Amino acid sequence: MAAYRKHIGLLFGSFNPVHIGHLIIAETIANSNEISEVWLIVSPQNPLKDKKSLLNQYDRLHLVTLATENNPLLKASNIEFSLPKPSYTINTLTYLQEKYPDYEFSLIVGEDNMEHFHKWHNYEAILKYFNLLVYPRPNYPAIKYLDLTNVQRLKVPVLEISSTHIRQLLKEGKSIRYLVPDKVYDYIMSTNWWRK
Repeated sequence: MAAYRKHIGLLFGSFNPVHIGHLIIAETIANSNEISEVWLIVSPQNPLKDKKSLLNQYDRLHLVTLATENNPLLKASNIEFSLPKPSYTINTLTYLQEKYPDYEFSLIVGEDNMEHFHKWHNYEAILKYFNLLVYPRPNYPAIKYLDLTNVQRLKVPVLEISSTHIRQLLKEGKSIRYLVPDKVYDYIMSTNWWRK
């Protein structure tokens, strides 16, 4: 009898901040028969991005931890914080496969990313060695690479919620209630993040 192989879905992002759109995608995928857990991998501080809008990586990780802490199917991950910069997805995937040889990893990406996927560092290796789970995005046509057996288009609710919109609401002094989990909302409200 073959040993059970844990299958992890990897959702990468800045999560600046994490919102219910991220969590609905992760939860829907985690509820599928093939996936054991979804790890939300927080991307580290990018020196090229505006540091005013991009919260410190540890603060963003804390918000993702708050959002997922009571859900055994979802896990916040800081795996990229200790990897060489820039953090290319293929390097993280390779590192995880070496660290957890008994796990199977699939990359979760939005349709909008697939349009430029050929520009990703070593994208051929990602397509060769890993499965891609592609979730729909508003106003994006049928994606490339669907003819490949390891690229699967998912049925996930399409929500037009973005971290950019949430930051803009905060800047304007408007409510972000229900766009983020309650614990994330309470924590953001206790800070001056994105409101300066």
